[in-house]
Amino acid sequence: MANRNTKRKKRLRAGAPARRRGEQRGRKRRNTGRERRMPEFVGVFVRERNLGVVTPYDRNAPKEISVAKGDFGGAASGDKVLVRLKKRLDAVTEAEGCIVEIIAAADEPGGDILAAIRRFGLSQNFPRNVEAEAARIGANLSAQDLAGRRDLRGERIFTIDGADAKDFDDAVSIRRRADGYILGVHIADVSHYVKEDSRLDKEALLRGTSIYLLDRVTPMLPLSLSNGICSLNEDEDRLTLSVDIAVSAAGEVTGHTVYESVIRSKARLVYTDVSDMLENDVPALAERLGEIRDDLRMMAELAELLKMRREARGSIDFDIDEAKISLDENDVPILISVAERRVANRMIEEFMLLTNECVAEEYCRGEFPFIYRVHERPDAERMDEYKTFIGGFGLTFKGDPANVRPAALNGLLNDIKGKPYENVVNTVTLRAMQKAFYSTECKGHFGLALLYYCHFTSPIRRYPDLIVHRIIKENLHGGITSARIGALRESVETAALIASKTERRAIELERDVEKRKKAEYMSRRIGEVYDAVISGVSSFGFFAGLANTVEGLVHMNTLNDDYYIYDPARYRLVGERTKKMFSLGDAVRISVAKVNADRCEIDFVLAE
Repeated sequence: MANRNTKRKKRLRAGAPARRRGEQRGRKRRNTGRERRMPEFVGVFVRERNLGVVTPYDRNAPKEISVAKGDFGGAASGDKVLVRLKKRLDAVTEAEGCIVEIIAAADEPGGDILAAIRRFGLSQNFPRNVEAEAARIGANLSAQDLAGRRDLRGERIFTIDGADAKDFDDAVSIRRRADGYILGVHIADVSHYVKEDSRLDKEALLRGTSIYLLDRVTPMLPLSLSNGICSLNEDEDRLTLSVDIAVSAAGEVTGHTVYESVIRSKARLVYTDVSDMLENDVPALAERLGEIRDDLRMMAELAELLKMRREARGSIDFDIDEAKISLDENDVPILISVAERRVANRMIEEFMLLTNECVAEEYCRGEFPFIYRVHERPDAERMDEYKTFIGGFGLTFKGDPANVRPAALNGLLNDIKGKPYENVVNTVTLRAMQKAFYSTECKGHFGLALLYYCHFTSPIRRYPDLIVHRIIKENLHGGITSARIGALRESVETAALIASKTERRAIELERDVEKRKKAEYMSRRIGEVYDAVISGVSSFGFFAGLANTVEGLVHMNTLNDDYYIYDPARYRLVGERTKKMFSLGDAVRISVAKVNADRCEIDFVLAE
């Protein structure tokens, strides 16, 4: 198998985006304007003597694409491949294609994730000229790099992240003063290295965001930057944009300052350890953390004040269970559980929210060209449907659907905490919201109940943050001229549009991989019985969610005790004869009946 994999890698560069093949071979593909590229699909190849068949993952693709022997391209049965159609389809044409890329061998660990990445037109690899540009950036700081920066290397500054994190965007510090606190948030100065219109910059804009797929990442920037010189690694000098925020003892922001700095992180802390110390006062952890433990306790105090301030203005806190999928050395899912969101996670969230708010307000009031994070008021029609939905749980929504206020929604979500249907109502509430997007207009953030909001705190993994940093630094270095404003407006408008699209692509890819691994996990549990909650109802059955966030479909045709009628207004199925009901939020006991891992389909039946 190793020999075949080696030959395959020489034959076809796995994972290389089709749009870049000409570039990698050292020649450009001409586009005459008359050429139309034939459709390409990612799927699984199966060989049957002198004929092969590719079954695409995409539901909108042909169900099967036949491949002649001469078009196998060296693929073997079970390989994940990219197949290109030979001719365009019509009502009578059979789908025929040729294999143009072998993405992963049949038994290659993580091959399904590589195929998903490729299906979304992405790659973990960068073009050679981008890698070359990144390689020319030095790994050490020079005197010129430090010129004009505030030196914070002696300050007690540290990072708090997940145990598996490798790219550290943000570090924090705190000090007490007579009337409250000074919170320091120090963000990697990526714009110092990724210059406007450079190859790195253009590639980052195309990618838009880093995409985290369980045990791997499809990064926005080459690893030499994202995990290297830009990352705020422990005991290493790093360039940052710092924001000092003054907060009163009552939790009110009294001022802030943004400036260029250089830091040296004193510790790389992990959410679980910090949470254990703050929640349980573990002596061993407290001793190991030394002076930092006092800073953490002070930060927890401040975070609680900020949370109270946020809740008072009506900010919505969606407490929705998220999956944590653990993989073995072969990328096989061995455990699915609910991801923890403990005190340390929430503390850092509060600090980043506050920082993004402060930066957005300053630059909106200054009327600079900028990129904001916008979340608009929910649509009135959706809110009418939502009122009907929650009425099924005996809940009442207080407010005008055409002019809904975030505080009304947040109050309702607080009322259902601890109820069996809490996660279902949280999920449906989130679905009733508009989707957040990037805009050059400061239209506010409904969910956070804020007039001003942007993304500033993650420039290693989000392009809008990078361009926001660029504008801030340009303003700090003598101001933005009227001549420059026109060019900036054009660039932020383009970046906002592209960033919104690439964000949606990233979300879809992350969901696809999560669903795929959940299906693979459940495929090894056929016949097992679980307690579940009905999470969705439709004309063809109902969806049931397990405690570990896995969701499956109980088909209508498996409900054999009666003929069930779909009642969409009340989100339920009603037995015609027995009047038995299956409603959203109901507890059910199910058995795993069938799984199609390639299609990410999980079928349940009611347990006897």
